[in-house]
Amino acid sequence: MKNIQSTMAGTVLQVLVNAGDQVEAGQAVMMLESMKMEIPVESETAGTVTEIKVNAGDFVNEGDDLLTLE
Repeated sequence: MKNIQSTMAGTVLQVLVNAGDQVEAGQAVMMLESMKMEIPVESETAGTVTEIKVNAGDFVNEGDDLLTLE
């Protein structure tokens, strides 16, 4: 199990995956907005999304868990 964490503070613009989806290493799983820039959050490993911990519109801080892969 691996958590994907936010690398910066910002607002979740889009969640690009759903629970149960397969993701590849390097695939964008979420879009954040920070300082008026859109920043993709990419998965570092391949796996299956087991839990999404945030919703579009949520504010996240650096280090917050965004989703879990198994």
